[in-house]
Amino acid sequence: MTAPHQHGTAHDHAPVDPNAHLSPTEYWEKRYGDTERVWSGRVNATMAAVVGELTPGAVIDLGCGEGGDVLWLAEQGWQAHGLDISSTAVGRAREEAAARGLEGATFTATDLTAWQPEPESVDLVTASFFQSNVALDRAGILRAAASAVRPGGRLVVIAHAQGPAESSHRGPNMLTARENAAELALPSDRWTVETAEERPRPTTGHDGQSTELVDAVLVMLRR
Repeated sequence: MTAPHQHGTAHDHAPVDPNAHLSPTEYWEKRYGDTERVWSGRVNATMAAVVGELTPGAVIDLGCGEGGDVLWLAEQGWQAHGLDISSTAVGRAREEAAARGLEGATFTATDLTAWQPEPESVDLVTASFFQSNVALDRAGILRAAASAVRPGGRLVVIAHAQGPAESSHRGPNMLTARENAAELALPSDRWTVETAEERPRPTTGHDGQSTELVDAVLVMLRR
C-alpha cells in the first residue's frame, strides 16, 4: 500500500491527486491496475539494514504491495506473510514468490481496517512506507498489528520523513520517527523504543539523477 509503497518522492509543489476521492480499495486497485508493475521488486534498503540484524522467525508485513520486502524476508529465512488491500498487487507478489520457489512467502489481500491478527503470534511486524494518499486509520492499523508481536519481538516502521535533498517540501504524510512513536502511543509498560531516528537513503529520481531521501526509522521491542 503506502503513499506509495517503496521509493516515493516529494516535490516543492506536489500535484493534487485526481484519485484522492476514491475509497482505499478503489484507489489502490486503480494504482496497481493502471500499470504492469509499480515497484522495483527490491527490498527497501533501510528496512533490510534494520531487519538484517535480527534472527529470522515469523513476520507480518503491512501494505506489502507487490511483495518486495516479503520476498526478501523469505530469502533470509523468515516465514513472511504480506498483507495488502490490493488483490492485483497480492496476485503479482504470489506469482513472484512462486517463480522464485519461496514457500516461506505468503500473501493475503485484505482490508487492514477490518483485519485482526492473532495475538502474540509473530516475532516481527514490518511496515515500510505505510502512508496513504486516501483516508486510512494508519495508527489504528499499526496498533492492531502490534498486538500480534510476541514478547521479545519487534515492530519496525519505516516512514518517509523528508523528500529529496533539493526539495523543501515536507508533505502531510511525512513523519519523523518520534512523531510515529507518539502517534502509535503503545503502552510503555509493554513496549520499549529501541531506535527512533532519521536515516538518509540514496536513490534515483524520476529524472534519472541521484538524490537522497530521509527515512524515519522506528523500532519498538515488545517486553
